[in-house]
Amino acid sequence: MQKNSHIQTIEAALEEIRPYLKADGGDIALIDVSDDLVVKVEFMGACVDCPMNYQTLRNGVEKVIKTALPQVKKVVAIKE
Repeated sequence: MQKNSHIQTIEAALEEIRPYLKADGGDIALIDVSDDLVVKVEFMGACVDCPMNYQTLRNGVEKVIKTALPQVKKVVAIKE
């Protein structure tokens, strides 16, 4: 049950940053939250090939997620 709560909190945090990603033609999806609170996300659209996506991940996505859920250990982007 706690995992569902974590997912809801993370999804809400992603909604805060999503408008900025969409403004540049991109988006982000939550892929998984592990039991040890490692969050996996996937960039979509223009964000996939953007040379700044690492900075966006660290300074935007990870920051907003850890503010909402400080227990998160790290946020990683996967590539499909």
